[in-house]
Amino acid sequence: MSINNPPTRPDQLPSVLPVFPLSSALLLPRGELPLNVFEPRYMAMIDDAMKSDRIVGMIQPRADESADSHPSLHAVGCAGKITQIAETGDGRYVLNLTGIARFRVAEELTVLTPYRQCLVSYDDFVHDLDARQGDMDVNRADVLRALREFAEANRLKIDWKGIEQTPNEALVNALAMMSPFGPEEKQALLEAATLRSRAEVLVAITEIELARGHGSVSSLQ
Repeated sequence: MSINNPPTRPDQLPSVLPVFPLSSALLLPRGELPLNVFEPRYMAMIDDAMKSDRIVGMIQPRADESADSHPSLHAVGCAGKITQIAETGDGRYVLNLTGIARFRVAEELTVLTPYRQCLVSYDDFVHDLDARQGDMDVNRADVLRALREFAEANRLKIDWKGIEQTPNEALVNALAMMSPFGPEEKQALLEAATLRSRAEVLVAITEIELARGHGSVSSLQ
């Protein structure tokens, strides 16, 4: 679900973000991330976001601390807006988060809320607010070749007709978000400076996984 009146300038985004640390979860601009929220602190975060601008920040904990109760965070995450939400009746929220722009953490704030909040800057990622920025710079043939080889190696069914009609930004970001790669690979995809470089990182990681002979990737189906 797209965002009505998406922001076009960094000053239209909040400088203080509630953050949701979640390993291997990748949100990219204009991508859609489904979330199943059940922890009380994050239920509270969603409640508070729904009372204001509906914007929260997705960010990964550092891999070596992901099991800690208060792990250090990566420096870069992505702000997203809650564009769809439902209560399950058993104490959960099922929601869709639509990516807006990446951010860099300036500092984590000391807060009274049960969830964490950070002072952030979008200055390094202003181009994220321009839909399909760098769309024409992507080597689409390389992306499709890597996807085809990966699909064949893992016996995946791909809607090639649908993919042919998908613009480069939506294709690259969707493949990156759905990819079954690990937290560090996901962070590399997030931090890629441009859409072209993200596509190149995606192809390179895919080729490495193919060379390693890694198999089951049900998350792409």
